Amino acid sequence: MGDNLFMLLITAFIINGALALTAILLHYEALSQLDKNLLKLAHIPPRFRVLIGVGAIFMAHVIEIWLFALGYFFTLQFQGMGGLVGELSGHGVLLDCAYLSFVTFTTLGYGEIVAQGYLRYLTGVEALTGFILITWSASFLFIEMQKYWTTHKSIEVK
Repeated sequence: MGDNLFMLLITAFIINGALALTAILLHYEALSQLDKNLLKLAHIPPRFRVLIGVGAIFMAHVIEIWLFALGYFFTLQFQGMGGLVGELSGHGVLLDCAYLSFVTFTTLGYGEIVAQGYLRYLTGVEALTGFILITWSASFLFIEMQKYWTTHKSIEVK
């Protein structure tokens, strides 16, 4: 393997790792803050607290997806890292990166835009990260719903 190819591989590894770590830390902080702040909303009915949680988590995922989209866009600026092929929108590379990020993070993977070269490794890292963060969010919301709705139901029964 030539020195240039090795440097591209190391660059891809660093970018992919940094993006995944940043998304995970961002998500951890979002859930941590949400957990603390939902307790402060005792005056709001439990069902609306859960909706606030869903909205906050949705926004966290959108930010994480855009983080990866910017990662694709940034990586495309390196000569030899790869490119995007397929049904590109014609509205700009950043929007194509965002679309690719949304379908990859959510593991939909429609396939009309595909990453090539070293850029394709980022799609694998993003899909795994997205899957973990989405299931983490689902677990968090399940616990919150159980906490608030169980408490609410036990008060009504008495």
